[in-house]
Formats: sequence, structure tokens, C-alpha cells
Amino acid sequence: MIPIKTESAWRGTSDCRACAVRDMALFAELDERDFAQIHAPIDDLEYKAGESLYSEGQGAQGVLTLRKGLLKLVRLTADGRQRIVRVVRPGDVAGLEALVTRRYDSEAVALSDVLVCRIPLTVLQGLATHSPRLHGALMGKWQGALKAADDWLAELNFGSARQRVSHLVRKMQSVEQPDEVLLFRREDMGAMLDLKLETVSREVSALVRDGILEPLDRLGRRYRLLDDAGLQALQQGD
Repeated sequence: MIPIKTESAWRGTSDCRACAVRDMALFAELDERDFAQIHAPIDDLEYKAGESLYSEGQGAQGVLTLRKGLLKLVRLTADGRQRIVRVVRPGDVAGLEALVTRRYDSEAVALSDVLVCRIPLTVLQGLATHSPRLHGALMGKWQGALKAADDWLAELNFGSARQRVSHLVRKMQSVEQPDEVLLFRREDMGAMLDLKLETVSREVSALVRDGILEPLDRLGRRYRLLDDAGLQALQQGD
């Protein structure tokens, strides 16, 4: 997938002090003295669902904080298949590996329309040097991203087919509207859950038939969660 031109996504320069997700994002630890150290622009970018923000192996311009929507991070396996390694939610950070390698180790694709802030590497490196608080926040975000990737793969490859699909539904609940769920293509779901496409489709249909999910579109991507307790019981194998 070819990344779109940044110019087409640029919405302006971010006002980090007034950011709605600042308390969840990297700059939650900064004070006015720290903001005075920022001399490069932090870009406010917008992408449509399905667009690529950056590609695997691409030279990095900065680290991204997600303000709205969902991203999937995708890597190519040795046999050429795509594997989703993590979903990025509002307040999460993508591309932290670029602070060391100056390249992205996965492709970031918008699952929905998204808003992101791109923080130049030079800004983060300078702030990390002058602000112990930000350095600690960076390390915490990095550790959290690694754990999230490990948990993502571990939890989704455990239990019966119904449990695996139920775990994924839980993980894909919207942050802004918890009763809404955005699922991947069935092929992607099968690759993540180590299940056949037919099995995934059958289990999703069963959740609809049992009154746990209600479809919100014809593509089978957006659903409303009707029975949270029922979903939890399925996750536990009840």
C-alpha cells in the first residue's frame, strides 16, 4: 500500500495545550517550560478509513499520537502474508520505534477516519533530554505498546473459536461509544485469530443470531453491542 501524500492530510499545526486527549497522550507530563522547548511544528493530520499513514520500513518523520479513530499496525510475514500486530486507540502512540531506528517497523492503516498529531523526532529527542518527566512518559508508552502487542496476539489465539471472536469483539469496542464495535475484514480476523475465514463468518453470524451484536452496515464491519453480559460469558467459555 502506497502512503498518501502528507500535504493532502495536513490540517494545521496542533495546539498541544488545548488537546482533548492530552491527559492520555505523551505531553500529559509537560509544563509551560517544556512547551517553550518545542521549536518544530507538530502537525495535525487527518486520514480517511483505509488510507496508509506510513509503511513498513519507511524512513520516519515523527511519532504519531492518535486523537480520534482507530489504526491497525500491520507487518508482512516471511511468507508474504499480512499480520495485524496491534490496534492503536485514541491517546495511544504509533511509531515509537523510530526514535531508535529512524524507520517504522510496521504499516499504519486507518480503520476509521482518524485524526493524528505527528511529533517530529527532533522534538521528542530534545524534550527527553531536558525533561525527565517526558523521558519517563516515553519509556512508559514504549513499554505499554510492547505489552499491548504481546497481549493482543496472546489473548486472541487462546480458547475456542467462539471465545477468540468474542475477545476480538471486546477489543474492538469504540472508545467514544462503547456500545459500537468496528470489526476487520473476515480475512484479517482469520489471520489474527488463527481461524479459517468460514469459521470467523459463522461465529460472527452466531453473535448476531443470539442477540449479542446488531449489524449497522451492509459490509459486516460496524455493529452495536446489545448484550455485554452475554459477550462476557462467551469470553469466559460459559
